[in-house]
Order: sequence, then structure tokens, then C-alpha cells
Amino acid sequence: MITKITAETSEDMMSVNVVIESNCPMVQKMSPIENINPYEMVGKPFTESEIYLKAAECLRHTACPVPCAIIKCAEAEAGMALKKPVKIEFE
Repeated sequence: MITKITAETSEDMMSVNVVIESNCPMVQKMSPIENINPYEMVGKPFTESEIYLKAAECLRHTACPVPCAIIKCAEAEAGMALKKPVKIEFE
């Protein structure tokens, strides 16, 4: 599956809007996610994260890496994380 996540900060840098394009219909149901406060998002437990709560509503595959990717994308867009690739490799 291929997913493209686009994040854009508001002018005041206090919120991030995320748009998701995916050939996975479950992932596509998560889009858009609007007015994410990146400062609140970072320190929340999984059970309180609005991204993971939305994922729980839309996704049936718990190993899906998209929720994590959404958070990393929003963090990077807000200047809270480096824009570096993240990957999972099996050997």
C-alpha cells in the first residue's frame, strides 16, 4: 500500500492540518485531520492521542505504520522533529 501524508501548519504555528492520500480505503477514511495541536500531541499516551483514537475508528490492522507517520509528519511540519526518513527493516 502507498500512502502520502501532507501536513501544513497554521499561520500562528499552533495547529497542523493533515491530508492523507492512500490506496488503502481504511487509511483514506482518516483524512482529513484538522487543527492538531502539535505541542499537545507529542506527549500524550497512545490511549489519549487523537491520531491513534481516529486510527482505532478507521483501521483494522494494528501494525499499520500510518498513525505513527502522521504524528512524525505533523511534528516535522511544526519544527518539532527533524525531517528524516524512518523505516522498518526485516533481515
